Amino acid sequence: MAIKKSELYSSLWASCDELRGGMDASQYKDYVLVMLFIKYVSDKYAEVPFAPIQIPPGASFRDMVALKGQADIGDQINKKIIAPLANANKLADMPDFNDAAKLGSGKEMVDRLTNLIAIFENKALDFSKNRADGDDILGDAYEYLMRHFATESGKSKGQFYTPAEVSRIMAKIIGIGGAGTTNDTTVYDPTCGSGSLLLKVGDAAKADVTLYGQEKDAATSGLARMNMILHDNPGALIMQGNTLADPKFKDGEALKTFDYVVANPPFSDKRWGTGLDPLHDPFGRFQTFGAPPAKQGDYAYLLHIVRSLKSTGKGACILPHGVLFRGNAEADIRRNLVRRGYLKGIIGLPANLFYGTGIPACIVVIDKEDAQARRGIFMVDASGGYIKDGPKNRLREQDIHKIVDVFTRQDGSDPKYARMVGLAEIEKNDYNLNLPRYIDSSEAEDRQDIEGHLKGGIPVADVEALSRYWAVCPRLKASLFKARRPGYLDLAVEKSAIKSTIHGHAEFAAFMAGIDVHFATWCAQSAAVLKTLEPGFHPKDLIEEMSESLLYAFADRPLLDPYDIYQHLLDYWAETMQDDCYLIAADGWRAETYRVIETDKKGKQKDKGWACDLVPKRYLVARYFAAEQVAIEQLGADLEAAAAELAELEEEHGGEDGVFAGFDKINAAGVKERIREIGKLGGKDADAADELAVLEQWLQLAANEAALKKRLRDAEAELDALAYAHYPRLGEAEIKSFVVDDKWLAALDAAIHGEMDRVSQSLTRRVKELAERYETPLPQMAGRVAELEARVGRHLEKMGFAWK
Repeated sequence: MAIKKSELYSSLWASCDELRGGMDASQYKDYVLVMLFIKYVSDKYAEVPFAPIQIPPGASFRDMVALKGQADIGDQINKKIIAPLANANKLADMPDFNDAAKLGSGKEMVDRLTNLIAIFENKALDFSKNRADGDDILGDAYEYLMRHFATESGKSKGQFYTPAEVSRIMAKIIGIGGAGTTNDTTVYDPTCGSGSLLLKVGDAAKADVTLYGQEKDAATSGLARMNMILHDNPGALIMQGNTLADPKFKDGEALKTFDYVVANPPFSDKRWGTGLDPLHDPFGRFQTFGAPPAKQGDYAYLLHIVRSLKSTGKGACILPHGVLFRGNAEADIRRNLVRRGYLKGIIGLPANLFYGTGIPACIVVIDKEDAQARRGIFMVDASGGYIKDGPKNRLREQDIHKIVDVFTRQDGSDPKYARMVGLAEIEKNDYNLNLPRYIDSSEAEDRQDIEGHLKGGIPVADVEALSRYWAVCPRLKASLFKARRPGYLDLAVEKSAIKSTIHGHAEFAAFMAGIDVHFATWCAQSAAVLKTLEPGFHPKDLIEEMSESLLYAFADRPLLDPYDIYQHLLDYWAETMQDDCYLIAADGWRAETYRVIETDKKGKQKDKGWACDLVPKRYLVARYFAAEQVAIEQLGADLEAAAAELAELEEEHGGEDGVFAGFDKINAAGVKERIREIGKLGGKDADAADELAVLEQWLQLAANEAALKKRLRDAEAELDALAYAHYPRLGEAEIKSFVVDDKWLAALDAAIHGEMDRVSQSLTRRVKELAERYETPLPQMAGRVAELEARVGRHLEKMGFAWK
């Protein structure tokens, strides 16, 4: 059975535990990723003639396995594996596997490296069939590890990784992948880090474009080279060096120019000018627009990008918000860039998104091709769309899609989110591009109506503000509100009946039914496609097509946000459906059971039963053994009732003078012993007779509970055996029905209905809030306060206190 993506990730992350204690994440990542690299290239290219990666004899992962347990394992890995591989493939700055300061010395090093190798020996981690067509399971695992390394590395250590979500946005908004994208298209990242951003742009190109990258940090540039190979881009050119002082990609004495340039440079680099005289830059990067300030390098990188673009080139750069409004030299550069027409757009991102800093950043989009005709800059304030993910914020799939959609279409229909800002308006603001000057994304204040508070009544303006609901259900408003006086309304039903009035209204019921039919139509179409999947299909292509069709299907549905619907599908994909699809792509529609073996820290194994990933037991039971499941649930309810009755008896007679007061622990042996003691008294004591009745009742209840436990265990074991025996009899059509209908689409159906429920809950909550806000006018409230004050005064007077 093919390994699930989630299991691959957890296996690789487990390898980090072997190293975690001895060094910082920014260091131990090197060892784990090099091990991943060696395993991958050995599986894919060992003994393959003319392979893009050379595996010298004796330097494969299999040869590394042979070194396990040897006293000099670290030195042998360096000499026999790392050095030959690095020399054959021009890979510099590989980590030292014999570094006692990081890996420990003696037995500690031997055990640590042996265990690390053993993790990668897992037979499921076979990358020989890893695909290079967009379903690169290993490349995704690499991204997973890089994100976790960046998270653990802490402040200033995340320079080797750009969040994948931001990389995907940049890859899409620059327009690569269109009709003009060919194998001759070039993409460049002047501060490429580990290469994740560069690779995302390459993926979006849908063609074998040529990738170029330069990275200042030697170790990180080595990671980038390995990353290119792991993502089946061995021809990518990654150079090491300071991009500003010593750019490596040149045409003669001038900078090489590219079709697309993307970058996530270090924010506000204070040492950008080291080794460089900005006023006499040999590459002319600062002559046209001006020299950046000595202690702020943001525009130095941006101007390097501008200079590195062809006359029709397009680029995107992540920069701190300060570049949009800072003055002096940066203001001059900004003015010149705007006047030249190079700035196509600005996208404001949420704060705390990047691993090296918590400050908010923006994406500056550059387009030379249409510079002369440009009459404005398209601005997007996407700072409010994210979720919390541990210590950082993270863009959701719906946030990414919305940004790309709005920017690509230049859609200014929601001026609180995005708008095209004309050059005249920008000039009026002295070329200050700070987004809040042009986009007011703040929430409208919920205003309090003074007359409503004084005289009572819900302002008509507040009710009309709910117009999106009345557009769908125009007569619902009259069912909820009635006239009070001009400009003010009263609630037409009791507050407790608001929800039932909304749900029971014919128009609202019709709306909900319409959504049900609409979704059912989409489900039927999707099910037909899903049930035709064959081994070898591409899961990433599937989820892209499926999610886009769902987004399109709900694009014109009122009251529901199509991006919320889209997010539910993508969440379920990440949680469950992705693993299922990779299993089907590898093995077909096979519902195979397997034993679940749990290994403790001492290496002892315990059988925890069985499972089936593609068709979990609960789906098969629900369809074929529903009666048995109902019987088990009834036994469970009976057992709970019996346990509650027993606990109630113990509590009733467990006080200081109760029957069970003298028991250290109430159990059958102790109760029977006490009964024998009472029997020896001859039954002459009335109190003893009462105690005996309670003890005998306890024994009866305990026996009933024990019998129910046994019946429940037996019933569960019988059902377990019935279900286990039924799996081999499942046909492919049945398996497809289970997976597609009962599992995938049923989960999505529940999520959609959750969104529909939120529509009614939102309206109910707002109507109730307005009703409560204005239901008690101020004079009535004041009178009530006076009444209560007088009542308190009378009580105090009776108690002998004066109240004034």
